[in-house]
Amino acid sequence: MTTTADTILTEITGMLVEIVGDEFLLSEEVTMRTTFNEDLALESIEFVALAELLHHRYGSDVDLMGFLAEKDMDAILAMSVGELVTHIGRVTHASLARAASASAPAAPAIPAAPSPSPTPAG
Repeated sequence: MTTTADTILTEITGMLVEIVGDEFLLSEEVTMRTTFNEDLALESIEFVALAELLHHRYGSDVDLMGFLAEKDMDAILAMSVGELVTHIGRVTHASLARAASASAPAAPAIPAAPSPSPTPAG
């Protein structure tokens, strides 16, 4: 089952409501274009809380701190919710593909041809 961008956005919105409180997010609708810094004014401690919730929901493959570490400060400050949604979609899709290939039945082994018997030197 593939996780859609809409589903991921809904889940992230729920996590953000849990972190910053619904009284703040009721005045703002979280969209793919919503930025974490300018629109949501997320503090670093809130990013840590979000990372923990993402880890619980999506597993260790979704590493928010690792994702942020790949960006420079300007990119982090300008990051939108949509960038995170896209990242999670890619990671979960890759994880599902790996899991599917790992659980796929192995191809039947082709028996090796019998080795010729050594003939005595004589």
